[in-house]
Amino acid sequence: MYTPPHYQNNDIAEIKDFLVQNSFGILINIIDNKPWGTHIPLELETDGNGHDVLVGHIAKANPQWKGFDEEAEVLCIFNGPHAYVSSSWYKEEEVPTWNYIAVHVYGKLKVLSEAETMQSMHRLVEKYEHDSKDPISLKNMSVKTLRQVKGVVGFQIQITDIQATYKLSQTRVEDHPKIISELGERDAGSKAIAQKMDAKNS
Repeated sequence: MYTPPHYQNNDIAEIKDFLVQNSFGILINIIDNKPWGTHIPLELETDGNGHDVLVGHIAKANPQWKGFDEEAEVLCIFNGPHAYVSSSWYKEEEVPTWNYIAVHVYGKLKVLSEAETMQSMHRLVEKYEHDSKDPISLKNMSVKTLRQVKGVVGFQIQITDIQATYKLSQTRVEDHPKIISELGERDAGSKAIAQKMDAKNS
């Protein structure tokens, strides 16, 4: 991912937190010489050796899994908030731009066994049911219902590289108060960017 130095984030703790909070990503690999992407939860976990990994699954009906190759790298893209930034908020004349947060994760993919896939599904459901008013658990579901695991392919991605872009008007520090104020009056994405900018300034 192209990232100018002033927008590059190397704070691995912050990036990991971002991945946990924004785990719905895009898994990309090559199928028949063409990039193929699937939008799925990709959960940041730690394997038995203490290494960071991404864990997920896709339907067997999705041909993407037939291109899984343990020797080839895959790309996982995670998007955070983004916002249009009007140059009318600047003290000096300039073109408008876009602020955003994005993380690209590269890694080697390994297909999981059915038992490992089921374990990952238990963790996934427990994570997202945590705040439900009436949480469900796979532990309480019938064997018949849980047979659906046979229709998916679980996988684990050993992370080889992480690239993070946090474009938050770093080159226009003098305009931050106005930008933050204006973004705070717009949509949810703009407000989220304003909060990130404000946090970086504090």
